[in-house]
Amino acid sequence: MNNPSADRLAGRAVIVTGAASPAGIGFAAARRLAAEGTRLCLTDIDGTAVAARAEELRSEGADAFGLAQDVRDEAGWDAVMGRTVGAYGALDGLVNNAGIVVLALVEQLSIEDWRRQIDVNLTSCFLGCRAAFRHFGPRGGAIVNISSISGLVGSNRTAAYAASKGGIRLMTKSLAIEGGPRNIRVNSVHPGVTETDMQTIARADATGDSAAIAEAIPLRRTTGPDAIAAAIAFLLSSDGDYVTGTELVIDGGLTAQ
Repeated sequence: MNNPSADRLAGRAVIVTGAASPAGIGFAAARRLAAEGTRLCLTDIDGTAVAARAEELRSEGADAFGLAQDVRDEAGWDAVMGRTVGAYGALDGLVNNAGIVVLALVEQLSIEDWRRQIDVNLTSCFLGCRAAFRHFGPRGGAIVNISSISGLVGSNRTAAYAASKGGIRLMTKSLAIEGGPRNIRVNSVHPGVTETDMQTIARADATGDSAAIAEAIPLRRTTGPDAIAAAIAFLLSSDGDYVTGTELVIDGGLTAQ
């Protein structure tokens, strides 16, 4: 019997932001999508690195290209959308993955670091969603906004980061309502402790050790970016075509406690 999901992403054109790091969620998502036949535009503020990631995917048989993009730049979003539609004839999906974190107690958090996290994490997500809504065709499209468990529960030294990620969660729900009549689906993904470059930096800056972090998770282990990539692929695919306005939490049970 044929697998009804075998072509769930084949031929779709998707933009993935923040895709320059080989160890990041963005590149893991791009590689997973490429393996399922998605045509890809990868972007990152590091244009050289993201071009190298796109070349890696092409060497594996994917249809992909990389572009330098500052996701805070409004005009830059239209340029990325235009290049993608020009290359592939349509836009079917967007993964708003680009993000940063600056860990600081609130009394030590500068207004510059507050604004930078809001701009890179939340405002860029708004700009990307708005641009996608304008460029999706008559058949609609799908957006996955990468939030965090910090967008669901509070944690130490993350006031700005949590504000930005919590904002993504509720913006996603509002846009799902707006996009529904046009068959535009919008969902958020909330990773827990995921072994990326950002987590390595956070762990180095935090008290405690890796064993203690894992012990706090009901599954007693952290995860890697491939687990997040699998969820992103589901939400973009035809398998998720009745899923919109939801938050998919991938945290090993951490926020169930």
